[in-house]
Amino acid sequence: MSAAPRLSRASVFVVQQRLSERDRQVLDYVGRLRLLGARQIQTLVFPDAAHATPVTAARSCRRVLERLTEDGLLTRLQRRIGGIRAGSASYVYALTSLGQRVLDFDGARRRLSEPSAFFVDHTLAIADFLVRLVVAARAGEFVLNEWQAEPACWRDVSTLGGRIVLRPDLFVVLLVGGYELRWFVEIDRSTEHLPTLLRKCRLYHTYYYNGAEQREHEVFPRVLWVALDQGRSDRLRDAIANDRRLSADIFRFTSESKAILAVEDRS
Repeated sequence: MSAAPRLSRASVFVVQQRLSERDRQVLDYVGRLRLLGARQIQTLVFPDAAHATPVTAARSCRRVLERLTEDGLLTRLQRRIGGIRAGSASYVYALTSLGQRVLDFDGARRRLSEPSAFFVDHTLAIADFLVRLVVAARAGEFVLNEWQAEPACWRDVSTLGGRIVLRPDLFVVLLVGGYELRWFVEIDRSTEHLPTLLRKCRLYHTYYYNGAEQREHEVFPRVLWVALDQGRSDRLRDAIANDRRLSADIFRFTSESKAILAVEDRS
């Protein structure tokens, strides 16, 4: 991953002023989700409905991504989705340090090192879930009122041993038929053993009984586990149901193919 040029504060301001609203949308999505594939960016910022044809949408997206990369605001990972034969649609993008400065990202700058295959797969799966939510919201299925990705969605949990950080993959707020539905979302790629997932569930359980979320928002979000398939989802559900230290009421389980239906469920 190539490093962005070092610019003065005044030069960064000039770059900021040169960006279009669509440029900012691209950078904001990539920055908040940490990694995005070219096709995901196209769906989010260059929807077919806003262009004469899907080919025009793809061309516009490709042109903007090339320019933002040449300007040092985005960088492409060496690893691609679908291999080289997929062309420019196979690129995965991240913000450079300059891109982070242009967006005024708070906190420490993210390091521009090539991430592991595990990290890329999981991060893009989280992004894909968010993309599907955006598409469903555009279709009028619900209102996507708020969303936070990592690390914005993390929560501090007070325990007897001190403070531990609870790290959901996403936090979303939907408006569905007059109801506000709040969710912590966990994307399970079947890479962790069930005992590891149960430990995370116990941390959710501790956070629930601490009441910090309820004091601020008057309600505790449900925790939606999105598994690759129904079998994995059922095994996790059964493991939680059999754990006497956990209350199954705050957890919901679904497969990847049924995730959008699950997140709309008001029961």
